[in-house]
Amino acid sequence: MRATVMYGAGDVRVENVPDPVLVEPTDAVVRVTLACVCGSDLHPYRSMPASQDGAPMGHEFLGVVEEVGSEVTGLAVGDLVISPFAYSDNTCPFCREGFQTACQHGGWYGAGGVGGAQAEKIRVPQASGTLVPVPSDVDEALLPSLLTLSDVYLTGYHAAFMGKVSPGETVTVIGDGAVGLSAVLAAHQMGADKIILMGRHAARTDLGKKFGATDVVAERGADGVAQVLELTGGEGSHVVLEAVGHMPAYEQAYGIVRPGGVISRVGVPQYEDAPVGFGSLFGKNATLNGGPAPVRAYIEAAIPQVLSGEIDPGQVFDAEVSLDDVAEGYRLMDSREALKVLVRP
Repeated sequence: MRATVMYGAGDVRVENVPDPVLVEPTDAVVRVTLACVCGSDLHPYRSMPASQDGAPMGHEFLGVVEEVGSEVTGLAVGDLVISPFAYSDNTCPFCREGFQTACQHGGWYGAGGVGGAQAEKIRVPQASGTLVPVPSDVDEALLPSLLTLSDVYLTGYHAAFMGKVSPGETVTVIGDGAVGLSAVLAAHQMGADKIILMGRHAARTDLGKKFGATDVVAERGADGVAQVLELTGGEGSHVVLEAVGHMPAYEQAYGIVRPGGVISRVGVPQYEDAPVGFGSLFGKNATLNGGPAPVRAYIEAAIPQVLSGEIDPGQVFDAEVSLDDVAEGYRLMDSREALKVLVRP
């Protein structure tokens, strides 16, 4: 089968690799029908050291179950399924508490001998706890929105959920990528009164306004902080959703959060040390939380929202490539010519 492998920064190839097979009785093999390129895929695309072995890529997909292990329950061959970007048993203590990305028996696609989702097929460990069936007769036009439930929309939702967004509050979203825009949509769904989107790309911030942003701040750094403070009467934002992962975004976040407010981060941090002292968090009694989104905790509630048309997060996809052209998808996102790229195997 064909699969995407990255050999270093900017070096994305589609290669023929062996078809996946069942390894454990809890595995399933899924034929991928839709995948995509994630903003987090751009981190290695920009900085991965050259390697002779390469890394399988992709962690967001919809597909059809082709084979199930002897211990798999709740799934059948032919089921159309959504997979969260991390697999989990959905039964361990951490899963039961809603943090499936910390599953005691879970893991990540593209690591530990598990292939990536930018491929024709994929082996799914812990299939019973991971894969979520959707109606097989679903309108094809809804598939991109269902695909966002594997990661991007529900990562934005997780930011808002961990930020405890409540009706009437002011929420600031830092980052106009697909996750940031998804966070805008989620905050709007949760009843935020004022949603400030910090981004400078008009096509993206226009979609943010469609999703519910009331204000857009294009400035960054101190100027951006000053404008948010002006928009909030000098008080700052009740909740700040940081969807970038770089230190300047974190610095903006603690600059605009109001005393007693919450900073929720879902941008994968590209740094190890972050200020938490008097001038950043301590002096404001601010809360810092967030992390890898346990989308498995939210996915079943979100599916009916998509099927009913209550939400349409698939609008973040503005480009599409075939699997053979996936390298072009990476280039389009890296150059910001595309917001998020759909991949059809």
